[in-house]
Amino acid sequence: MKIGIVCYPSIGGSGVVATDLGKALSRRGHQVHFFSYDIPRKLEGATEEFHFHHVDVPLYPLFRFPPYTLALASTIYETSRVEPLDLVHVHYAIPHSTSAFLAKQMLCSRGEQKMKVITTLHGTDMELVGQMPSYKPMVEYSIDASNAVTAVSHYLKKATLQQFEIHRDIRVIYNPIDVNLFSPPTDSLSRIHRERNIVHISNFRPVKRINDVILAFDLIAAATPAKLLFIGEGPDRSAADLLVGRLGLKEKVSFLGPQVDVAETLKRADLLLSTSEMESFGLTLAEAMASEVPVVATCVGGVPEVVEDGVTGYLAPMGCVQGLAEAAIRILTCPDLQSRMGKAGRQRVLQKFQSDRITTQYEQLYEEVLNAKEEDCMHKALRELHLSEKTTETMDQS
Repeated sequence: MKIGIVCYPSIGGSGVVATDLGKALSRRGHQVHFFSYDIPRKLEGATEEFHFHHVDVPLYPLFRFPPYTLALASTIYETSRVEPLDLVHVHYAIPHSTSAFLAKQMLCSRGEQKMKVITTLHGTDMELVGQMPSYKPMVEYSIDASNAVTAVSHYLKKATLQQFEIHRDIRVIYNPIDVNLFSPPTDSLSRIHRERNIVHISNFRPVKRINDVILAFDLIAAATPAKLLFIGEGPDRSAADLLVGRLGLKEKVSFLGPQVDVAETLKRADLLLSTSEMESFGLTLAEAMASEVPVVATCVGGVPEVVEDGVTGYLAPMGCVQGLAEAAIRILTCPDLQSRMGKAGRQRVLQKFQSDRITTQYEQLYEEVLNAKEEDCMHKALRELHLSEKTTETMDQS
């Protein structure tokens, strides 16, 4: 198959999932085309064969904001005219699903082909940005116009259907984890050290509740020798540094910055700590589990679908710093428990999230979409949407 992958070039969340999936598809012999305004960090140095199409967004004084949506649509359109794509798989609904839909309509208007569009919902695209009044109608329209829609957790599927007027079925396909990259250290002694390493990986946005990480660590460090390793960068980074200083934790906390490959750091970790107020899946949690690292996290969103409470780690209510700290201390002070939870975590990833398993699920979806009949250039879902609106109007009038 000739597959287009549209994603943001960031090293977290949807960007990581999209690039890892694209590389896995390439290894299976598919022709993969990536579209982004910058080359995704995880494609740098990649050995897999792929095509990268840079989305050039020209600046013009009249435009207050660069028209990325239109530039992306044009790039997909022009590429597919030269190298006809069977489908475009967009990650993150805003604005990628809209751009892909526009490109598809442009191709159909010329009678050249019927490129299929698959949209994967990742979380903040629906729960945060997508609900903004300026975007919501277009998000609903573009998702209904997709040939298939997937969500990264059952939680996200349910939340999307509750919060949006969407008539398209949503299939749950979990995020893929490379269990060869994310694996336990080969040297079993490498995790035996005086101080325990606690890792937190995030984009330092308010939703991650970075202060809770630091406050929980303050309690942990008072009970057992430990260090806190922060991976990532974002708007709350400076505030976190100030809080670390106020609590006198400078010698115990390290800010490592963004890292393309966190696998090596996880090999040195004893625990992963997540304090988010919302996670649709929790990619870093699954990566830690694959590395045989127990997880202590807030019980929010799709996290319970990843972390099995009491088996692969512990879950605590959002904002319960004391509960998070107590769970971490329980693990860090009991090597047998840490080892048992670590091994159970990797086994869970192998059973549910392994990259080969997830890639096969997407291949099956692609085949279904390509073999399905499509009504002209507009999907059946749009016709159903219009019929639904007419029915509502009739009921209102009566």
